[in-house]
Amino acid sequence: MPTSLLILSDTHIPSRAKTLPEALWPTVESADIVVHAGDWTDISFFEELRRRSRRLLGCYGNNDGDALRARLPLVAREQIEGLRFAVVHETGAKTGREQRMDREFPDTDVLVFGHSHIPWDTVTGAGMRLLNPGSPTDRRRQPHCSYLTATVDGHRLEVDLHLLPVRA
Repeated sequence: MPTSLLILSDTHIPSRAKTLPEALWPTVESADIVVHAGDWTDISFFEELRRRSRRLLGCYGNNDGDALRARLPLVAREQIEGLRFAVVHETGAKTGREQRMDREFPDTDVLVFGHSHIPWDTVTGAGMRLLNPGSPTDRRRQPHCSYLTATVDGHRLEVDLHLLPVRA
């Protein structure tokens, strides 16, 4: 049976939004695994997401304080349906990212990252998939807030980018 993922990053709750967009909560609750690539900013949001998720895989980001760093790793790793996932907040500059990540994560099939709030989906020279969901709460210079959903079926990964309506 395929595994469904919801991939988030840079929620910055409550500084950028009070909570996730209401339309996203059913996806949180129905996904087999919720992946979060850091910058939660508040332990109570982490607790709510953990409580409402079937399973949560996440790391801390540069805006996460001691309480979150005590609960989350710098890099989260898990094998899902035969694919080796790693989740990290920062990957550095866009230029040379694929080559750097191949060097830093040689044992990874899929690397989920955040920090930039810019959706990203590429494959490195070594064949690693790099995914950044953007942010569902803080679009920065992007036209829309965003998140990813994915399905893992054996060694196959299908990913969809979802754009959220601009808040008034």
